[in-house]
Amino acid sequence: MFTSVAYAAGSGGAGADQLISLAPFILIFVIFYFLLIRPQQKKAKEHTKFLEALKAGDEVVTSGGLFGKIAKVDGNTVVLEIADKVKVNVVKANLNRVGGSGGEK
Repeated sequence: MFTSVAYAAGSGGAGADQLISLAPFILIFVIFYFLLIRPQQKKAKEHTKFLEALKAGDEVVTSGGLFGKIAKVDGNTVVLEIADKVKVNVVKANLNRVGGSGGEK
């Protein structure tokens, strides 16, 4: 008699137990979203805006550490003047920031 009562009492809360067991995973996902995913998306948007705003005459730093002044912007590439009469083609995505002191002049 006691076994049938115990089974009947345990069968009613199965859905709630599953939801409670998923709560830590949901909490971890929310934490990851706010600490990792969202800031990375914000940084990517800022970098895209930075790349769209590039123009000739801007001083930039590449991801490889080259300092230079933009001579020409062509689609996905940039002609970067790193010294007098020394120009290199650089992919726009490799440019990190405007400014910096390259020790020129």
